[in-house]
Amino acid sequence: MNLQIIALLGQDGVSNGAIYALVALAIILVFSVTRVMLIPLGEFVAFSALTMAAMQSERPVLIGWLVLALALCGTLADGWKSLRARAAWRWTSLVWPAYALALTLVLALFPLHRLPMLVQALLTLAVITPLGPLMYRLFFQPVAHVSGLLLMIIAIAVHVSLVGLGLLVFGAEGSRTAPFSDTSLELGTLSIASQTLWVLVASLALIGTLYVMFEHTLYGKALRATAFHQQGARLMGISPVLAGKVSFALGTFMCALSGVLIAPLTTLYYDSGFIISLKGFVGAIIGGLVSYPVAAIGALAVGLVESFSTFWASEYKEVIVFTLILPFLLWRSLKSGHRDEEH
Repeated sequence: MNLQIIALLGQDGVSNGAIYALVALAIILVFSVTRVMLIPLGEFVAFSALTMAAMQSERPVLIGWLVLALALCGTLADGWKSLRARAAWRWTSLVWPAYALALTLVLALFPLHRLPMLVQALLTLAVITPLGPLMYRLFFQPVAHVSGLLLMIIAIAVHVSLVGLGLLVFGAEGSRTAPFSDTSLELGTLSIASQTLWVLVASLALIGTLYVMFEHTLYGKALRATAFHQQGARLMGISPVLAGKVSFALGTFMCALSGVLIAPLTTLYYDSGFIISLKGFVGAIIGGLVSYPVAAIGALAVGLVESFSTFWASEYKEVIVFTLILPFLLWRSLKSGHRDEEH
């Protein structure tokens, strides 16, 4: 192994690590606010990449129908809840179906392959991001008070359902998109692909934006308060339902952006999201499911270990990556005693 090979493997590892870092941060964000270990976050990465690939290859973009179906189910659930409580029905329940219908018509009628890549990326984010809050409304909001174990079982069920829907919507064939740019940055003998720079810049920009949001905005501070103590936040007038929807929306957006960024680098399939989610989960565990900086560093380490393992022992790279989680689980279990779950 020479210096050039090390540089190439490091570049690939940093690119993948940045994607895993975004997934890890999304996992921590959703878990800290809602206690949901949202395994389907990886599906949003895959669905985002496959949606943008479908736009570029002139194939039908059917994911909008899934958003519309979930939006209609959410509206029916709101209507049924109002009927049982004998409360006035709110017209705002129609916002999501109207948005989903308009988006579905745009995806079905416009020549998406002729649009600039930036517009395709924005449309992809617009269609994938609503899946998060809609899923929270339908599957997690009604049972938000139950134990964390039951919430995880529900998350696994949602994951399995999304994999099946992904096969129906995108088909079994893998896809990838055109790169954002074909240029590269030359640093002596080292050549850095522009796509790697896109991934790093976008990831750092998003992480910086989230930091500003959590430190300097009202909604960000409300999410932090909910993550710190749900009952106390509720007593201070912070809606746990709104906090849950916002956290799911942010987590889904981060994963959808990850899918847009990684789509030109690797071929993704309808079921590729699970392995991505697991590697992001390794980074989140390294951060103890509480520390965003440590989780980001851990996810970056996962990407580097995966990249170099591919060179040294490609058959065992997944085993090596997931073995990383064992010492951290042992350390966390020894460091923290038993603590009852908050109700």
